[in-house]
Amino acid sequence: MSRQNYTFTSESVSEGHPDKVCDRISDAVLDAFLTEEPNARVACETFATSGMVVIGGEVGLSDEERLKVMMGSIGQIARDCIRDIGYEQEQFHWNTCRVMNFLHEQSAHIAQGVDRDGAGDQGIMFGYAVNETPELMPAPIQYSHAILKRLAEVRKNGTEPTLGPDAKSQLSLRYEDGKPVEVTSIVLSTQHLDEDMTSDDVRAVVEPYIREVVPTEWINGGTEWHVNPTGKFVIGGPDGDAGLTGRKIIVDTYGGAAPHGGGAFSGKDPTKVDRSAAYAARYLAKNIVAAGMAERCTLQLSYAIGVAKPLSIYVDTHGTGEVDEAGIERAVAQVMDLTPRGIREHLGLNKPIFQRTAAYGHFGRAPEADGGFSWEKVDLVEALKKAV
Repeated sequence: MSRQNYTFTSESVSEGHPDKVCDRISDAVLDAFLTEEPNARVACETFATSGMVVIGGEVGLSDEERLKVMMGSIGQIARDCIRDIGYEQEQFHWNTCRVMNFLHEQSAHIAQGVDRDGAGDQGIMFGYAVNETPELMPAPIQYSHAILKRLAEVRKNGTEPTLGPDAKSQLSLRYEDGKPVEVTSIVLSTQHLDEDMTSDDVRAVVEPYIREVVPTEWINGGTEWHVNPTGKFVIGGPDGDAGLTGRKIIVDTYGGAAPHGGGAFSGKDPTKVDRSAAYAARYLAKNIVAAGMAERCTLQLSYAIGVAKPLSIYVDTHGTGEVDEAGIERAVAQVMDLTPRGIREHLGLNKPIFQRTAAYGHFGRAPEADGGFSWEKVDLVEALKKAV
């Protein structure tokens, strides 16, 4: 039996965090190519530092002339992302930063296996769901995201013009009988544009928004607050610290509450199982919990490059299952085609829906009308029940 009484911590980072700037640019490049062609191939990496953005990796379109045109648009794609995030600092400004494009055509040796509907790489992917929040996500990461998303909203709409784009949050939650009952500590470091602001000044700005999104009963007199604990935070983003695509994989998933296969998501088209199979695993785990088969579920998939079918399906309900785990594994294989093509078609992934995933988590978000966050639907509940 797993522990029932403990304290667990997760962190999140804002869209202006240097690594998230890079994730955003990489996913914006992906969306641009998928807009041009649903079967476009993209493996895009971005590096950002003071006054400079470097983009590299592999891309592929069926028409070489269109590929040349797309290559010419990469710089503007990056600048549009930086402008939307809000960077207009002297050493990192959307209009003046240097953008270097080193994207090249996809390797034919990689393409040959994928073109036969095989997986784009080997690897292991995990999905997770737990019934401690309405979104069936671990509470520490879900509310860490919510804090930063809310602060970004009030920064961008002009309500709080003193806030800057770069920020990090961290929540420690105490669990009793396996359920979160109180926040023991809140850590928030946020960039501010007024150099004269103290930590107390920043707390006065952000505290109402934190209390707005975190359940009221969880914050009490014993909750420790650490807001900008090192003092001033004026220089932010890639000017303060270099950024790189794919360095926030725990922030992107479950905040450390579940295993991670190690593969990042951003900048990868859905033939890459690092991304698509991780989405499928979350989708299945969420539907298993939504179906009442378990209070908590971890699901693992594994793949080999060029091979279509998953090599293994593993389910762990952590002692909370109402159904035999081997039975759930068999049901999962029945209700969804878990080949890379099957996942893409079932979840509708060959669409420009990925830029929006680059900040505030890939999971625990509401499904959108245009197909965004389709892996958050709970439309397999009845099929799973029937299969079991």
